[in-house]
Amino acid sequence: MKKLKDILSNIKPQKIIGEIDIPINRVCFDSREVKDNCLFVAVKGTQVDGHDFIDKAIEGGANSIVCELLPSSLNDNLTYLQVKDAQQILGVLVSNFHDNPSSKLKLIGVTGTNGKTTVVTLLFELFRKLGFKVGLLSTVKYQINDQIFESTHTTPDSVKINELMQKMVKEGCEYCFIEVSSHAIQQKRIAGLDFKGAVFTNITHDHLDYHNSFDEYLNIKKSFFDDLSSDAFALSNYDDKNGEVILQNTQAGKKSFSTKRITDYKAKIIENQFEGLLLKIDDEEVWFQLIGDFNAYNILSVYAVARLLGTDKMETLTTLSSLGNVEGRFDFFRADQNKVGIVDYAHTPDALKNVLLTIKAICTNNENIITVVGCGGDRDRAKRPIMAGIATELSSKVILTSDNPRSEDPNDIIDEMKQGVEHQNAVLSIVDRKEAIKTACALAKANDVILVAGKGHEKYQTINGEKQPFDDMKILKETLNIT
Repeated sequence: MKKLKDILSNIKPQKIIGEIDIPINRVCFDSREVKDNCLFVAVKGTQVDGHDFIDKAIEGGANSIVCELLPSSLNDNLTYLQVKDAQQILGVLVSNFHDNPSSKLKLIGVTGTNGKTTVVTLLFELFRKLGFKVGLLSTVKYQINDQIFESTHTTPDSVKINELMQKMVKEGCEYCFIEVSSHAIQQKRIAGLDFKGAVFTNITHDHLDYHNSFDEYLNIKKSFFDDLSSDAFALSNYDDKNGEVILQNTQAGKKSFSTKRITDYKAKIIENQFEGLLLKIDDEEVWFQLIGDFNAYNILSVYAVARLLGTDKMETLTTLSSLGNVEGRFDFFRADQNKVGIVDYAHTPDALKNVLLTIKAICTNNENIITVVGCGGDRDRAKRPIMAGIATELSSKVILTSDNPRSEDPNDIIDEMKQGVEHQNAVLSIVDRKEAIKTACALAKANDVILVAGKGHEKYQTINGEKQPFDDMKILKETLNIT
């Protein structure tokens, strides 16, 4: 049984009212999860303010409250801790409560606009094949060795993170690879975690519905590296124009990777086909199963992390070469008449451009590229016309459709996308995503490529706040008679 006084390490409340030698069974920030002897942290979120739920938490059995503003009426039987930043304190408290599990793991965080899921998943699979026990926290799933848990966020909240990491420690994991989103950094979900390394993949236009400007988005990413300790490493993509900026103020050991410049880790693309990539890394030519220039960066960053963690060069390259595509990330198959089907999570302008440029580089110019793409509702509207423009510029035919419209009218989203298309008769608009995919397949001739972009691994569509079953890959394969 933990005592409140035991989990206040590295925390200096502005004011403590009440006893701290009291039992704590759990740390919560959601009043619905409060039970007897729970420490409730009143966090000011983006949509609700935890201070409004203090009374409900007390009714649920909370015996102590952490808050930025003390209630006007205090309960003499409770303990109150007033702090300046409850979000920051939550991460430290819950980490202390679980005996700081991140410090018992080699925790590596990967951030960037694109590539996070691929990099952490490849690292997870690589280290498992190298014989280690490993944990994974990604957009697609959370996993501890063979145990798989449903993923709710790219980066879960700090309570969930520490609960999962405590399980990892109990299961004997040595490593944990975690996606670190800009939302998670700004909302301080990673506060209190002890990172042994961090990776920057790239940064492009995204989430500007949430962040006020690109500079703010960049600075939030950079703050993750600014906060690393001197015994960690910071690995950055120096082919990204902000790759050096990201590392400017970090105390961690600075490392770089590139396919174009002289850096600590370098790769040369020798061949790029639908069947894979031939790369030269550390003077070794190796065939990899992943496809495209963007995956050359993903592979190189994974190799660099592994080497920085002390793995053997040849064993790492050999094992990496055996790993296949990550679900929903340039997920590729061939159908009858040599038609090619690709499902990709590309939901940003840069990601869509990279995928289409990869396809065009592999094609022999006789094939048509038929792209099915939409944009999510209640998200960054500025990227909608940009993505439609990229799709029409780099595709033979484009079908604009629904992604996850959420609370918006999908017709309105498509209309905004069309604003980026010079000749609007160059695109088809089919709101029903299933019909859009079917139409793309009907239009495809021998050797043509069908790209279904935006949802990737997702097995649902969110319409009017409700999640409905939907699987791009399943529909694409069924339509092309792939069993």
